[in-house]
Amino acid sequence: MNRSLSFVIVGILVWATIGAAAHAEERSKSALAFERLVSLVGEWKGIQEGTEFQVIYTLTANDSALMEEFRPKNGPVMLTLFTVDGDHLLATHYCAAKNQPQMATGAIREPQAKSLAFDLVRVTGLNSPGDWHNTGLVVTVEDRDHVTQEWTYLFGGKTGKTLLHFARKQ
Repeated sequence: MNRSLSFVIVGILVWATIGAAAHAEERSKSALAFERLVSLVGEWKGIQEGTEFQVIYTLTANDSALMEEFRPKNGPVMLTLFTVDGDHLLATHYCAAKNQPQMATGAIREPQAKSLAFDLVRVTGLNSPGDWHNTGLVVTVEDRDHVTQEWTYLFGGKTGKTLLHFARKQ
């Protein structure tokens, strides 16, 4: 009987350890930061340099990726996919310039921070290093109905910024 009791106790300890590890992984700081981005799901609108645009956020890939569709009124659609990767978040942008900058945050320390900063890790699809490409993105969730994105880019050896303000469609 002591042997049976030992197996039961060991089984309970293993179960508890696995359950605690799984729970900790589910609630990691990067997962919490991703959940904050998920709050953007829905339709948004904005104007940038006189051009109206629509932005649609949807969850995809079994809720593991947040897809942003950026739809300028008279221009090509661009996509950005946000995902969790260990202790940080990734953003891969599928640009109208026909390249794909892949950006990452640093390790998430404050998951409820108002802003998330993504820096360029690598870019695919460039014909030359001087081609136009994004080099960074800061997403700021101002409140439930307002978001700001600050994109940085490089073109011909010169850097620049594009600031976009979105309002949730009512």
